[in-house]
Amino acid sequence: MARGKIQIKRIENQTNRQVTYSKRRNGLFKKAHELTVLCDARVSILMISSTQKLHEYISPTTTTKQLIDQYQTAVGVDLWNSHYEKMQEHLRKLKEVNRNLRREIRQRMGESLNDLGYEQMVNLIEDMDTSLKLIRERKYKVISNQIDTSKKKLRNVEEIHRNLVLEFDARHEDPHYGLVENDGDYNSVLGFPSGGPRIIALRLPPNHHPNHHPALHSGGGSDLTTFALLE
Repeated sequence: MARGKIQIKRIENQTNRQVTYSKRRNGLFKKAHELTVLCDARVSILMISSTQKLHEYISPTTTTKQLIDQYQTAVGVDLWNSHYEKMQEHLRKLKEVNRNLRREIRQRMGESLNDLGYEQMVNLIEDMDTSLKLIRERKYKVISNQIDTSKKKLRNVEEIHRNLVLEFDARHEDPHYGLVENDGDYNSVLGFPSGGPRIIALRLPPNHHPNHHPALHSGGGSDLTTFALLE
């Protein structure tokens, strides 16, 4: 069954367009390779898709530059001359800008002032005053930010200091602060690193006699009792 003719016009469906491009590109590259092998031809193909992707085929026996140089020789044109002249013109403009900037820098440092007229001197002074104002404003802003940061750090340190003072006063008034609470309830376990002994502290009721429990150790008549945990 013969394949129907395809109308040559832009394919509107993007997916179909990409698929067709890929298939026909590969077919074109295949034909170019066959020409290279069968006819000893030098072929170069440059293709750019609608998605701006570059695809290239070049015969193994040559390079793209060699083909372009041969094309210029055969046709008698110079493809690079206009581009080279544009680059030279752009380079001259950049050099001129560089010279002007260097001259302005020297003038701002008090050099190369002999060639300046009165109006140029006035403009230079005004520019320097404006620059100094901007620099001063930026410097003040940086210093202000540094001061605000230092104040925040100071407030944090003062808050930590107040908390430490309150905790120290509480421990001074009650030696058992933070260790045992709620009159006899288990509240604290003191641990030691590297497998050392562990001790718990209990507050015994006032009517409790430690002699009834030889394993418990109480010192100085205090109701705070500690003993080691068995491993």
